[in-house]
Amino acid sequence: MSDTPAPSTPDTERDQLRAKIEASERRIAERTLADQAKEAADAALEYTKENPLKVVGGAVAIGLLIGLMTNPGRRFASRAATGTAAAVSGAAASTTRAAKNATAEGSRLGNLISDAIIAFGIKLMDDAMDAGRAGKDALEDAGDSAAARARALRREASYLAGSAADKGRTAARRSRRKASRAVRDLTN
Repeated sequence: MSDTPAPSTPDTERDQLRAKIEASERRIAERTLADQAKEAADAALEYTKENPLKVVGGAVAIGLLIGLMTNPGRRFASRAATGTAAAVSGAAASTTRAAKNATAEGSRLGNLISDAIIAFGIKLMDDAMDAGRAGKDALEDAGDSAAARARALRREASYLAGSAADKGRTAARRSRRKASRAVRDLTN
């Protein structure tokens, strides 16, 4: 065994260079993706601070949707809907009786209050849906950005690999010419 390293060929040098380029691309892609994730997290935190009710409503809506996707959740929702329908029906009947007994002025005030409560509930639901859509859009944007960056890195790596291969071929040709000149000079 000798301590001298094996002679490097253009193929091994090209493979080593390609491995270095790929490792560098992975580090760049990870750093870019990490930066994008941090920006998205910061934006989500800021939005949460500005709109806490929307976020809570969105979280509740998402939790309900996920819960409804399971069999126990669907059974519970069915029982809850039946119970809620009965309660709403009873409340409506009770409200109707109370409205008939109230004066005309009290009835108008009650209608205004109930309309305001219903409008507020609908607005909360709309805000929760908007928050969900905004979150989905932000995730899609981050995914699109990451995909575009990956495509750009792949094109750049392909170009660099081709350049390295060309340089390797050029170096091999030069070495061959120098070696043939040296052999020619030694034989002459």
